[in-house]
Amino acid sequence: MHSPLPLHDTATLRRLEARGIAACDGDAFALMARAGQAAWRSVLRHWPRAHRLVVACGPGNNGGDGYVLARHALEAGRSVRVIVLSEPATDLARHARDAFVAAGGVVARGDAALGDADLIVDALFGIGLSRALEGRAAALVESINAHPAPVLALDVPSGVDADRGHAPGVAVVADRTLQFIARHRGLRTGAALDHAGELELAGLDLPEAVFDGVAPDALAWRADALPAFFPLRARNSHKGRNGHVLCIGGDAGGGGAVLMAAEAALRCGAGLASVATRAVHVPGVLARRPEVMAHAVEGVGDLLPTLAQADVIAIGPGLGREAWGHGLLAVVLGQSTPRVVDADALNLLAANQWTLAEGDIATPHPGEAARLLGVDTATVQRDRFAAVAALQARLGCSVVLKGAGTLIASAGAPIAVVCAGNPGMATGGMGDVLAGAIAALRAQGLSPHDAAVAGALLHGAAGDAAARDEGERGLLPSDLLPWLRRLANPVRR
Repeated sequence: MHSPLPLHDTATLRRLEARGIAACDGDAFALMARAGQAAWRSVLRHWPRAHRLVVACGPGNNGGDGYVLARHALEAGRSVRVIVLSEPATDLARHARDAFVAAGGVVARGDAALGDADLIVDALFGIGLSRALEGRAAALVESINAHPAPVLALDVPSGVDADRGHAPGVAVVADRTLQFIARHRGLRTGAALDHAGELELAGLDLPEAVFDGVAPDALAWRADALPAFFPLRARNSHKGRNGHVLCIGGDAGGGGAVLMAAEAALRCGAGLASVATRAVHVPGVLARRPEVMAHAVEGVGDLLPTLAQADVIAIGPGLGREAWGHGLLAVVLGQSTPRVVDADALNLLAANQWTLAEGDIATPHPGEAARLLGVDTATVQRDRFAAVAALQARLGCSVVLKGAGTLIASAGAPIAVVCAGNPGMATGGMGDVLAGAIAALRAQGLSPHDAAVAGALLHGAAGDAAARDEGERGLLPSDLLPWLRRLANPVRR
């Protein structure tokens, strides 16, 4: 079992950097020297046979790190070409450049050809850049991306916003990104996932005291943390102890969605699962999954008897936005039973400006999030951290903002970043499975935040495991169901 990784925003990273310099007796270049040496060690670990290196250095201290790396490579007998956009703009970068030149290094202008490099190092722009690259900088990045050599980015791929995970324009596509001192929150979500490659951390041998009193801005949850959420059950356990999930949805043509939610709830350990859906879907539900208790609901009156039996309600899969779904949601919002609110239930919330209770969990994708916040989807994706925080404030409950690098916000907790899942999961019905998984864990006694984190992490890990079998393309939501069960029963030695 592993704990989540602490993630930080740019402002906090600046504070940590200042503390790091203080820990080096106030010698800022000593810290830069450690960063450049750590970068060289990363090259030796991952590309030991790379003899021809091109290091692209920017004008700031990120470029200084690149000059230090280039000097180490040169002194080790490698062929090194440093390409720059302009002269160094900081004293530290100038010091690093001068040391490289004194060692016999040559600096070329940024419009020089990259040549036949075995490895390209991106040391152009660091964590402070949040605008789109333009002109010669953009052209150099495009040349780097077009080159066949692997790319190591120092601290952050140039062009990626380290705070938000957004790439406002062209950005380096790295094979590996080496972060310094602490992990950047923005590299774990959104567009950054297509640019950062494998992530690595160099702590620069700083003492633990540097981090004293510095709380993480977010936490990165990986699949190896799953066992902590799934303790062994008592031998005398029974179905009543494991919760009854009621899944409500499935207007005309949407019966499959609500059934997948109920199946996921059962595979994640719910003691009982019921479905409230249109009468036309009941035979199909029972034929596919006889363990599900199916109720024909043609109106609010049909729903009321089933509500009292549920420990958790999952509403939204296949619900639709017509009068049938609107009426059922209005009744459910009047109950005190904890809810997982998904899909069209969220669109109805947005249209009616309804809120939820503290014990509820909302699971919007970016489009639904945009409707809830009254913005467009691009605005949500430009700053997913701000969006999930705004959703939590708007709805008053835990919020799971789905997508690449799913984010979870709850009052009083650091934002959780789910480091699991793959592009094959971008298909209709995956969210229905997630809603059922989260509802099952909530029904088994997890807090709203823990149920959201564990459910999203389990869902993403199941998607990864299913994709390993036969690939990402063509992955179906139902392919996750057996893996949900397997991963919810971690082996203990």
